[in-house]
Amino acid sequence: MDPSTTNNNNTNTNSYIKSDNNVLINEKAIKWVKKIHECLEVCTKSTGCTAIKGKDTHRICKVNSPESYEKLGKYFD
Repeated sequence: MDPSTTNNNNTNTNSYIKSDNNVLINEKAIKWVKKIHECLEVCTKSTGCTAIKGKDTHRICKVNSPESYEKLGKYFD
């Protein structure tokens, strides 16, 4: 098999979402997500994050990042 061909195995595919401050987040790195009204707080730190809003989490709000919010928000509806 030619090594330049695309691997169809989805386990090797990375999927990203964009936070409100335009940071790309690898979905595999997400440790937890907390819904606060129309926003999501996302933790990607391997050691965990504090629950203090925005201190060490990424924010994804429906109004600012609708595609990313919809992608993660579907788990809360």
